Amino acid sequence: MSHSTLSTPRALARLLPFARPVLLRMLAGAGSALAAALVSLAIPLVLEALVGGPAVAGDPAALALGVAAILALGLTEAGLVWLRRWFVLSPSTRIEYAMRTTFTSRLERLPVAFHDRWQSGQLLSRMMQDISLIRRWLAFGLIMLVVNLLTIAIGTLVLFRWHWALGAVFLLCSAPLWYAGFRFEKSYGLLTRQSQDQAGDLATAVEESVHGIRVLKAFGRGGHALAKFTRQAETLRRTELRKAASVGWIWFWLTLLPDIAFALCLLTGIWLTAVGQLQVAELFAFFAMATVLRWPMESIGFLFSFLLDARTATDRVFEVLDEPVTITDPARPVALDRPRGRLAFEDVHFRYQDAAASSRDLLDGVDLVLEPGETVALVGLTGSGKTTLTTLPTRLYDVTGGRITLDGVDIRDLTLRELRTHVSTAFEDATLFSSSVRQNVLLGRDDLDPASDAADALLREALEVAQAGFADTLPEGVDTVIGEEGLSLSGGQRQRLALARAVAARPAVLVLDDPLSALDVDTEALVEAGLRRVLQGTTALIVAHRPSTVALADRVALLEDGRITAVGPHTDLLRTSAHYRYVISSLDAAEATR
Repeated sequence: MSHSTLSTPRALARLLPFARPVLLRMLAGAGSALAAALVSLAIPLVLEALVGGPAVAGDPAALALGVAAILALGLTEAGLVWLRRWFVLSPSTRIEYAMRTTFTSRLERLPVAFHDRWQSGQLLSRMMQDISLIRRWLAFGLIMLVVNLLTIAIGTLVLFRWHWALGAVFLLCSAPLWYAGFRFEKSYGLLTRQSQDQAGDLATAVEESVHGIRVLKAFGRGGHALAKFTRQAETLRRTELRKAASVGWIWFWLTLLPDIAFALCLLTGIWLTAVGQLQVAELFAFFAMATVLRWPMESIGFLFSFLLDARTATDRVFEVLDEPVTITDPARPVALDRPRGRLAFEDVHFRYQDAAASSRDLLDGVDLVLEPGETVALVGLTGSGKTTLTTLPTRLYDVTGGRITLDGVDIRDLTLRELRTHVSTAFEDATLFSSSVRQNVLLGRDDLDPASDAADALLREALEVAQAGFADTLPEGVDTVIGEEGLSLSGGQRQRLALARAVAARPAVLVLDDPLSALDVDTEALVEAGLRRVLQGTTALIVAHRPSTVALADRVALLEDGRITAVGPHTDLLRTSAHYRYVISSLDAAEATR
């Protein structure tokens, strides 16, 4: 999450692909804003003619005509300002929509290794706050910055029309603003990045506290979480105060220098009028023009800080969009029309990206073959790599050595969609979504209409296998919307629905990572009976943390120090493998303490 080395214009130019479809509307909005600024610059010229002619001559008709002209210019300016808003409002929201959908799509495509490294609060702040800020800057900040700079440049040139000395004084007094702006960019840019990153950390803290509210309450650690949040909030507050001080500094110069310019121009104008080199009407028009330029000059500080905020937000969004998608579809995918379900691990190696170079692979040459329709239980001590092994058949992670095949085809030669249709996983930590029970269970069957009879029959079968009949007792049955992450349900209920979801997918290969850990003994026995029926035609790899789970398997594979050291029926391994007996005794001991 490092700061971009690109210049500000080049960094912001990366938004162009999102803006290109609505670029004409955005340019029309900018044109309307510039036209409004030019109309405002024309008013002092009309005032000069009015004061120097009809006002002096006392011609009521000409005076009324001049007043009408000024009113017309004012109404025209107001109309153009409204037109600018009309042009840019809809396009800017389309840009925001496109960025949000692209950002979300990228998050879904990025590998699990990316999500292991990034805090969810940081991603959420980029998705919501940063993209929203970019939209506001495109709709207002960018247009007004360009238009106001052009207004200042054109207006300053017009000031020379009345007398070169007045224009020179005004220009020289404005020159220090550019130096102040240069210093402002260097300090404010760093503070903005720091502030937005701290806001992401704060969002993470809130999210963790909300998701872990039961644990915090159970252990009486609410005060501890609040103290941590308070420290982070105070750090963010101090950073925001430093930002405010930086903005205050630039505002000081933006307010002071125009006042100095006005005072010096007034003295110069009075002297020029006294020596006959400037007419009163011209001096009046000069100050009218300078007054028109006052707001564009003062707004530069705000718009410049807005620019830097947008640049930082753009950097933060593109840090995610630039992350490489390392797990992708093959260039020439292979199709499996009717997979039999033969799953083979061939000299599989795996290590996490942040693992020390000197450390050995977590999976260090795994060889294991699951024949079609066979159920294999995977056992091993804690930390042996069982859960990691279950993430590889669906390519949540890619092997770092060797290969995994499905019916003899390297799974990397299949599209991700096809692979994850043929191979389904149920994790020990059951994750549900804030939608109905029906939608959660049928998540992997987008080929079926959820309201169809076929989908309903599949749903009922999956709920029966998982012993999740409790779903019918919910307020609206299987159409009840469960809470965020299913936290309104018990751990056992969540786990049964997750198991039902895996069963409903009807895969050729089913990978279960200790799917019964939260179930009581009686419910577990019923689920095991249902699984035996379902698994008759399905290849299954089951991570076993209890002896009862081992009983489901045709064979057992022993994982030891990252390798499969023994494979065979449970009784054979008990007789031939001392380490297997030790592992099973550990499972028995753990079961006895439940």
